[in-house]
Amino acid sequence: GSVRRRGVVDMATEGDVELELETETSGPERPPEKPRKHDSGAADLERVTDYAEEKEIQSSNLETAMSVIGDRRSREQKAKQEREKELAKVTIKKEDLELIMTEMEISRAAAERSLREHMGNVVEALIALTN
Repeated sequence: GSVRRRGVVDMATEGDVELELETETSGPERPPEKPRKHDSGAADLERVTDYAEEKEIQSSNLETAMSVIGDRRSREQKAKQEREKELAKVTIKKEDLELIMTEMEISRAAAERSLREHMGNVVEALIALTN
């Protein structure tokens, strides 16, 4: 038991990928440990090994997580583009836009965006900007 594990821990710290993958597959089916009364160092070694196994599993799930994030990003981008089209359709008054710019001391683009988001309602746009 403990001799083999010691070697695995050393390899894992060196970043030997092939060996790490082997430990990942054999990890869950490990036979239950027999209680050791005399070997106090074994418990510490156990903790180090568990950490190494967790790290390996996380790295194998990284690619999956990245692809999920990528999918979500492209969906969000599409939703943003749709929202921009909707906002562009909103008619806003020039005087409302100038009022927001002077009152809030913000750029024309920021004022226009807020106004469009509130369907051209200058009062709601101003309230949203003050909150």
